[in-house]
Amino acid sequence: MKHPLAMAWTFSALIFLGMDALWLSLMAPRLYRPEIGTLLRGSFDLVPALLFYALYVSGMAAFAVRPALVAGRPLVAGRLGALLGLVSYGTYDLTNQATLVGWTWRVTLADLAWGSLATGAAAALSSMATLAIVHMRLQRR
Repeated sequence: MKHPLAMAWTFSALIFLGMDALWLSLMAPRLYRPEIGTLLRGSFDLVPALLFYALYVSGMAAFAVRPALVAGRPLVAGRLGALLGLVSYGTYDLTNQATLVGWTWRVTLADLAWGSLATGAAAALSSMATLAIVHMRLQRR
């Protein structure tokens, strides 16, 4: 993979998907089922889940990782990613909070924190990895 943004997208996807899978497996029985269990399916629908992750990682790469690659500073991706996570998860959770009976503030606040943390961390880590590889390639020339 030669293009840095494609590499960053791949790193972002792997890191975010891994983090989110761990979060969901740990928090589903502790938070989501007890709080909003009546709203949850027995199992998730794969097509919308894949579409979400492809769209979300693309947004992370464009709006958080790319500016960090241009600046050469992974912390830029961390800050922009945290903001993107807060806005994105906030859009979903606060809309649910406003419109769904049974949606709880506990879920909303946990999701806002998780979205900010996970997106910021995944963006920062993927930009660090991408910049390191680009730097190694430049050193070889």
